[in-house]
Amino acid sequence: MKAALFLICLALPLVTAQSATAQAYPAKPIRLISPYPPGGGTDATARIIGQALAEQMGQQVVVDSRGGASGRIGTELAAKSLPDGYTLVLGNVAPLAILPGSGLKLAYDPVRDFSPISLIATSDYVLTVHPSLPATSVKQLIALAKSKPGELTYASSGILGGPHLAGELINLLAKVKLVHVPYKGNGPAAIAIMTGEATMMFGSGPSIVPHTKTGKLRALATTGKKRSMRELPAMNELLPGYEVTQWYGILAPAGTPREIIDRLQREIVKAIANPKVAQLFTNLGTDPVTNTPDEFLTFIRSEADKWGKVIRAANIRAE
Repeated sequence: MKAALFLICLALPLVTAQSATAQAYPAKPIRLISPYPPGGGTDATARIIGQALAEQMGQQVVVDSRGGASGRIGTELAAKSLPDGYTLVLGNVAPLAILPGSGLKLAYDPVRDFSPISLIATSDYVLTVHPSLPATSVKQLIALAKSKPGELTYASSGILGGPHLAGELINLLAKVKLVHVPYKGNGPAAIAIMTGEATMMFGSGPSIVPHTKTGKLRALATTGKKRSMRELPAMNELLPGYEVTQWYGILAPAGTPREIIDRLQREIVKAIANPKVAQLFTNLGTDPVTNTPDEFLTFIRSEADKWGKVIRAANIRAE
């Protein structure tokens, strides 16, 4: 009995210290690593959620842009940071779900090295073609691709990005052969479609919709499971099983105290529920969304499994 009481007394200071740490958090600025260069969708997303959290928590949230290697550099930096709640990372589909299944030797494990906190936003790509292409629907596009195997090309922002695999998923599900042509970013890829250098692309709404309104591009469908643009069908309606979304979520290094993870998750839910913050995400062309740490972990695992299968089936090799 005395021994048990002694052990309890030893544990009490540790529990009290952990509780005090969680209650005092955050006691200094938080760094939010954005693993892509400034100016893009990831950077804008990081700044929106960073500002919202800063206003709610009373501490500055500094967005640290660490672009390069399809998000690997910034993601690795976050994985190796102290698990004290003062370094977070804005994760997305490429470094956390696509690259792990690509055969690349990564210096981090998307599950083992992180504590997921919550998704914050998702967005669909828009399948877009050159106006001269004799296809005004996905059904017609697939029929055209079957009649001309290996002749239709699709531009993307680079190998092993979401837009690249969006095309490979069409190849697998529709049993066609669209040829991938990677460019250095979404801008050059869009120009390639407008000039007729490539046949089609999967682009983000904000970068595509203005050109469809001027007639320079023709949008055929969105890539999510359900319609995200009133005037366009979802690919899944025409090609069952098709679903490709870009997503963004906040993670901390593995080992971050659960009290801090839960506090951050509550703050993110509160921020996303704020109509002004939600509108900022909508203006960016994304849908604000949240989930629990456990749900986010399950989601990452399912995305990695999905894209690993596509990469193997399409025999895609990292460069």
